[in-house]
Amino acid sequence: MKHQCPICRKPVDSRFHPDFPFCSERCRLLDLGNWASEKYVVSEPLFDEEGEEAPEPDKRRREEEE
Repeated sequence: MKHQCPICRKPVDSRFHPDFPFCSERCRLLDLGNWASEKYVVSEPLFDEEGEEAPEPDKRRREEEE
């Protein structure tokens, strides 16, 4: 599978790069550092406080209006 490294945009092929989808260990560690420093975040929770799956944003908005 051909792809581009999400950090440096170099072409990457899953058959030849052991760090796929990254081109190197350096890019893999940079991505990990971005998550650790909260540069990347998950924008909405997948589950609510009771452990049930959170409703989709449009559905939630309609329920709040009712």
